[in-house]
Amino acid sequence: MADYPKAQNPLLLRFHRLMDAFAKSDDERDFYLDTVEGFILFVNLDKGLKELEELSRELKENLKRYRLIPKMTFYETKKFMEGFINEKVYDIDTKEKLSDIIQSKEARENFLEFIYDHLTELEKWQQYYVERSRIRIIEWLRNEQIQFVFEEDLDLSKNILEKLKMQLFESKAPKDVMQARELIFAKAKTYYSSEALNPRPKRGRPPKQAAKVELEPQVTVDLYTTVPPAARPFLFMPEITSAAAVTFSSRFDTEADLLASLRGSSRVKVDARLQALSERLESLRHLSARLVGGGVPGLEKEEKLLKAVSKAEEVVPEEMEPEKKRRPLLEVVRGFLPKKKKELEPSKVARRTEKRAIKTVTPLQKKPSKKSK
Repeated sequence: MADYPKAQNPLLLRFHRLMDAFAKSDDERDFYLDTVEGFILFVNLDKGLKELEELSRELKENLKRYRLIPKMTFYETKKFMEGFINEKVYDIDTKEKLSDIIQSKEARENFLEFIYDHLTELEKWQQYYVERSRIRIIEWLRNEQIQFVFEEDLDLSKNILEKLKMQLFESKAPKDVMQARELIFAKAKTYYSSEALNPRPKRGRPPKQAAKVELEPQVTVDLYTTVPPAARPFLFMPEITSAAAVTFSSRFDTEADLLASLRGSSRVKVDARLQALSERLESLRHLSARLVGGGVPGLEKEEKLLKAVSKAEEVVPEEMEPEKKRRPLLEVVRGFLPKKKKELEPSKVARRTEKRAIKTVTPLQKKPSKKSK
């Protein structure tokens, strides 16, 4: 540390970049924070052996300069998910489902899949995750006794921020840079206050609900002047524009990777009952097409079978043969259907008429009156 110049203001750190490093740090990934300029190193094992050996030598020779970013334990991830369920989820069924998920294997990934399937919970989860991650990162930086400010919290122009980075080690600077430094020192003190770790809800009447306006975050250029040659291939500088792009899981590098895995997974299951119903509807559609008259493509076997059955019927006179050949398929099927009243045989009609007895009416006879006598 004595060989490096001293910064004239607190380190300008990217909160979203730190949050991403905290989420992805695991047994196979190591992240280091530089305490001189504030850049982050990602020990990427895909690099060459020579580059990895040079970086390992650099880290050992300057132990006080670099801080290993802590890895999120299973206990911590479970606390994150349990806190969200207890504080932000109000639906009882959703609570029970999420509680079952966090008890299963690959809880973080399954938890994210469920949240992204329920849009009502997604926005609440992203806000909760940012708040809890902020407290966790601030607590770690305080324990490491690092003076810092989050670049996202500063109300300074992009031009001023870039000037601050360029003149980080210069004691004499222009007036606008000196004024910005005063603001940064005042802001840095707030991160060491008790409220930084225990943010209190604002009192008073809540503000009127207005339409949410999505603002494009301003992104400044990364300017580092003291990066050792061995550490340059391992600089961790992803372009993160919003908190939604940071995932809770170390498996997915970005939110786009997470969404791609959700779309390509086998989660979309076809209900067996619906599939059986669709097959029945398709068979009924074919049958109706056959009944209307004429064959249907793909039904040659059924037509051949019907022709064989028709040949096995009683022999008809030769003069009736051409007429029988011309009969459409509907006539064959009609033989198996119940006959209508109009199509009854004449003998049966005669029998019914015979059964009906003709009613006879006897005329009334008047009795002779006494006057006629």
